[in-house]
Order: sequence, then C-alpha cells, then structure tokens
Amino acid sequence: MLVLMLSVVVLLVIGGCVCVFWAARGGAPRWARGVAKVTLLGSELARSADGSSRSRQSDGDD
Repeated sequence: MLVLMLSVVVLLVIGGCVCVFWAARGGAPRWARGVAKVTLLGSELARSADGSSRSRQSDGDD
C-alpha cells in the first residue's frame, strides 16, 4: 500500500514537471499552465520551509 501511495506521488511530481516544461516552451493549454503554476508554487513553499528550518538550526548552533 505504501509503495502504491509513493508511486502516485512520484507520478504527480513527474506530471507537474512535464507541465512546467510544456508551459515554458509555450503553446500549453490552460489546464497545463494551471498545473505548472501549482507545481512552481509547491516548490517555492518547500524551498522556503527548508530554508527556515536551516536558519533555525544554524541559530541554535552558535
């Protein structure tokens, strides 16, 4: 069951990356541009969450 869930997540990530690439090249339909925006937003949220956790860890090490 866990393998199935992870497989679905990986397929969604790959699909999001394909939509980002397609939208960047131009000519993508509206739904693909929407998926690309959601994918890029998710990556920005993950990046900011990772950065804030790193800054908290470095503050504690001083």
